[in-house]
Amino acid sequence: MIFYNRVYQYVNSDEDVRIRIVEIAELNAYYVELNGDTTMPKKVSLKTLEDEIEAGALLAISDLFLMSYDDKNLTLKQIEKRDSDWEVINTTWEAYKWRLLEKKTRDLAFDEIAERFNLKKLKVKRLYTRFWQRGLNKNALLPDYNKSGGKGKERDLAGANKVGRPRKYALNNDLNQGINITEDVKKQFTHVIKQYYRKKEQLTLVETYEYLLRDFYSNKYVEDGEVKYKVWDASRIPSYNQFYYWFKKYEDPQLDVSMRKSKKEFELEHRPILSNSTQETDGPGTRFQVDATIADIYLVSSFNRSLIIGRPVVYGIIDVYSRLFTGVYVGLEGPSWTGAMMALDNMITDKVSYCAEYDIEIEERQWPAKHLPEILIADRGEFEGYSVTSLINNFNIKIENTSAYRGDLKGIIERQFGIINGKIKRKAPGAIQKEYRERGDWDYRLDATLNLKEFTKIVIHLMLQHNQKIIDKYPLEKSMIEDGLVATPLNLWTWGIANKKGRLQVTNDKNIYRLNILPRGKARITRAGIRFKGLSYGSEKAINEQWYVKLRSTSIEVAYDPRDMDQIYIASDDGRSFDICFLLDTSKQYKGNMLEEIEFYQEYLEELKAAQFVEQKNNSINTDAAIEEIIKKAKSEKKKQPKPTSKAEQIRNIKVNRQAEKALQREEEKFDLIDRETNVNQQPTQILEFPKPKEEPVKKPSSSLMSKLKRKRDEEFGEDE
Repeated sequence: MIFYNRVYQYVNSDEDVRIRIVEIAELNAYYVELNGDTTMPKKVSLKTLEDEIEAGALLAISDLFLMSYDDKNLTLKQIEKRDSDWEVINTTWEAYKWRLLEKKTRDLAFDEIAERFNLKKLKVKRLYTRFWQRGLNKNALLPDYNKSGGKGKERDLAGANKVGRPRKYALNNDLNQGINITEDVKKQFTHVIKQYYRKKEQLTLVETYEYLLRDFYSNKYVEDGEVKYKVWDASRIPSYNQFYYWFKKYEDPQLDVSMRKSKKEFELEHRPILSNSTQETDGPGTRFQVDATIADIYLVSSFNRSLIIGRPVVYGIIDVYSRLFTGVYVGLEGPSWTGAMMALDNMITDKVSYCAEYDIEIEERQWPAKHLPEILIADRGEFEGYSVTSLINNFNIKIENTSAYRGDLKGIIERQFGIINGKIKRKAPGAIQKEYRERGDWDYRLDATLNLKEFTKIVIHLMLQHNQKIIDKYPLEKSMIEDGLVATPLNLWTWGIANKKGRLQVTNDKNIYRLNILPRGKARITRAGIRFKGLSYGSEKAINEQWYVKLRSTSIEVAYDPRDMDQIYIASDDGRSFDICFLLDTSKQYKGNMLEEIEFYQEYLEELKAAQFVEQKNNSINTDAAIEEIIKKAKSEKKKQPKPTSKAEQIRNIKVNRQAEKALQREEEKFDLIDRETNVNQQPTQILEFPKPKEEPVKKPSSSLMSKLKRKRDEEFGEDE
């Protein structure tokens, strides 16, 4: 099927035309070409586009303009200009949409908009062209970011280390290049192999790969009348090793088209009305609803099953039209944006791979949801801050507050949560059996057995079951009845995609999407690494640029995934890339754990320390008391001794006294191999006497006399060591 706001390319055209779908009607789509300052929308039938895709003439490609812009990295002038231009688009797009899309009514619409805002008609045309070409969102109106720089300054990236996420797996140790090989990328591989490699010219694979980059991963420009190409950054193109790997795997490739295509026309008389007319949906993707509930069960720690960690929070995202679950997250966070973010990330995640992480094998048809909606219905209290603004500005996802709707709409997902909790109560140990426990009742918390991952597996199974469960009293349309449709979420989703225009979007670059929704926090640079959430991180960039010396005690903003704290991310100013900071060995005990588990364990350790507080203080106090008693007794003994004749005499004999004390200590500490209890012929103990101070003449001795006295002393006692 054709997706709204998706970028495609005509591969058999000499011009390599690239287009963006800006609107989808029942039987037609409207698109703009991505070249030109005043490119206007064109209408084409959905069937024509689908036939071109099936024939391999039209391929989905990466969105060049998909970015993650943060307002704090923009100048005030850039923000003011963007917001001023956005005011024109935001207040006229919905009102004039169909007049602007149709060629016959377009010019008059532009005249009215120009007059309304006191702008030149050409200015309005260019604003709309930029809006259409660059993603139908607010930040599409920003000037080219690579020209504007960061925080008002131009960035010079010449000679800089490559930014971006390194590949997890690499061929031939090619760690810093390559992208995720999606189905769309595979189709591009198949196209160039068919178009260039399997020809009489017999191009090499290297030459074929170069055509791949030219056709799909470069920008074309004219310099001195000559057409040239600028290949994208290495972090945004497939590497040759990836291309070679997939070529060998599909040496005789078959085009695998997974999209569904309608072969008949439908006259749709009704739309499903879930509550009232304000809540009508146009098909899958029109509205997704996100909500959270605290599950009626107590869980245990993954570190130690004897530690009860409390009740988990289950986040769910559901398509209002079909009632299909499109996203899920189970954690200890929330309800809050952090938890909602996890569900939003899962919303675009391929569910086959997601379920495989929990050892659950499914086919894509069992859970086909991996899309962005047009509208997201949520609790505004949870949707605030940078990430929500970023979603709105960079992806044009509208956020609607549930409070504006009646409870029957919000009840769609709440009812499903109720069903899930009901099954948990009947099945799982540690589940809450009744609201209030009476005296003498067994404490069900003590039965807690499941950890977070195990409970998540249960939730996944329940959602898979829900997606295939018949929905009672669903308002079936006449066309659905004629088609013999059984109202399960999966059937409604599939039927809606085939027969409704809907508003489903897909994102080619999941990393950019995640960069927009990941929670942010402040990390501190120290000598021991980058400290965040009580953990220590390091990065190659930090070492190379001597952060630990130059930027000590400096705070930096980082993005993080609470599900995996093995690394955190420092977003770059370009809006597309980021540097990774990896967990250091000093924090390796937390490797592979979620943030909630780490925080729980850290709190547990603090409680253990607190439990020893009194004992620690007692030990310290008693040690001080023992020391003071020793000192007290020593002072008492000293008072019993006769007073020395003078202070000078005490000081003068320090060296002599030291030698005598050493001799006494050696005698006491020497090894004695004789058994005193059995050997009666032992030698009597030798008594050592301190020498008496020598009488010195009153007058000051001459230097020669002093020398003689020192020699005599040394002969008798030995030289001081």
